[in-house]
Amino acid sequence: MNILASKPTSMLLSNGVERRSSKRFKVRAFSEEQEALVVKSWNAMKKKNPGELGLKFFLRIFEIAPSAKKLFKFLKDSDVPVEQNPQLKPHAMTVFVMTCESAVQLRKAGKATVRESTLKDLGASHLKYGVVDEHFEVTKYALLETIKEAVPEMWSPEMKNAWAEAYDQLVAAIKNEMKPSD
Repeated sequence: MNILASKPTSMLLSNGVERRSSKRFKVRAFSEEQEALVVKSWNAMKKKNPGELGLKFFLRIFEIAPSAKKLFKFLKDSDVPVEQNPQLKPHAMTVFVMTCESAVQLRKAGKATVRESTLKDLGASHLKYGVVDEHFEVTKYALLETIKEAVPEMWSPEMKNAWAEAYDQLVAAIKNEMKPSD
């Protein structure tokens, strides 16, 4: 599967710095080596606390892009601090585990797939809540940083590239389903 994307993006980070990117990315076949790195690191992360890793992942997203909290109905009207919101941890764990499981099976399936939901449902919900390219970029960065922190002894440029490739393929599949319903 080859998907080319090229779109200049601009993102205002929480520190007030605007990050611009106009790079092209190419989603390629997921190699055996990439699969091995993803599987090995995911197996190590599963032995830790996936709920806590998911929460760290989402808190990192909100640290980078505080406005992303507005995308979550259960956070919008909450008086509770984000990290104590009772709905955040289960949601964060579901998303983190789904993303990691999608990466693990990518080579065998030959495409991004998800178990808990369908790509069509994910596309529809991301469209409904106004998710845009910049949100996917922030999420990718937060995911890679969370994995790096979770398995620092395994982290390498190759592992970073493997997870980035798997994430890019999942995002491409979700974006493909982000169509207004007729």
